[in-house]
Amino acid sequence: MNIKQLEVLRTLLSTGSTIATAKAMGLSQSGISRLLAQLEADLSLTLFARDKGRLIPTPEAALLARDAENVLLAVDRMSGHAEDLRNGAAGPEIVRIGLPSSMWENFAPAMLIDYVRDFPGVRIETFFETTTAINKLVGERVIDLGFLRMEGEIGPGIDVERVATGKSVCVVRQDHPLAALAEITVKDLRNVPLILIGRQRPNRMALDQVFKKAGVKPMVKIETHTNSSACAYVAHGLGVTIISSFYANLYRHLPVVARPFIPQSTQEFGLARASGAPLSIAAQALSDALKQQIQLSQKID
Repeated sequence: MNIKQLEVLRTLLSTGSTIATAKAMGLSQSGISRLLAQLEADLSLTLFARDKGRLIPTPEAALLARDAENVLLAVDRMSGHAEDLRNGAAGPEIVRIGLPSSMWENFAPAMLIDYVRDFPGVRIETFFETTTAINKLVGERVIDLGFLRMEGEIGPGIDVERVATGKSVCVVRQDHPLAALAEITVKDLRNVPLILIGRQRPNRMALDQVFKKAGVKPMVKIETHTNSSACAYVAHGLGVTIISSFYANLYRHLPVVARPFIPQSTQEFGLARASGAPLSIAAQALSDALKQQIQLSQKID
């Protein structure tokens, strides 16, 4: 017994003939007769008496028709719900994503503009954290997705897809003397006020080693903990900073320029998710929205 057979039963009771049923269902008359015969065989019941080419429903057909209608209504509801899930009209109650703190101001809103329109039934919760914290949140399945810098060991039970790369750059105000250089070396930064990301992070420790190896004592004026604040301080003339070009590209609207920092290093960024946990349609769409916004934010005009 299958759904198509139940549809034949319902339509036959409504139209009263195989010709009309075939037309309504877009099938041949012989196809309708075959489906009806299969249903009767499956149920071991005669549902229609044949009288000179006419089909007369038996009492059993009328009784079973109510069950058939309930089944078909349930199937219709399920199909409708599935369509809502595909189209974003319904979905999981919430999708959670972790992003670095430097992405809250411009990147995250731009990422969500189209998404909230396409998935009106989904509530989004954003966590702005460090790479270490995002790694932990993904591993504990507190969040569905996490964008993080791929540094050190990735926690167990986490899959990471590399989605972006960056190069070390020095960000300076447009009117700063260093802006005239094609590239900036460690020695160019001697006695230059610096704005550096907090010293407890692996990339900061690596940068400290670069200065030490070059024999240059960094003149750290401000320590901060987000790339966004570092770029904002630079824009206000408080110093220069050294960050990844990935983040520098997010703040090109500020009166700053980025120059390659020598010696140059490469940074990789990934999208993390729990291993063995398929994403919902809504979460996958948010993953796609993040990747698309990355492409837009890194595009050089």
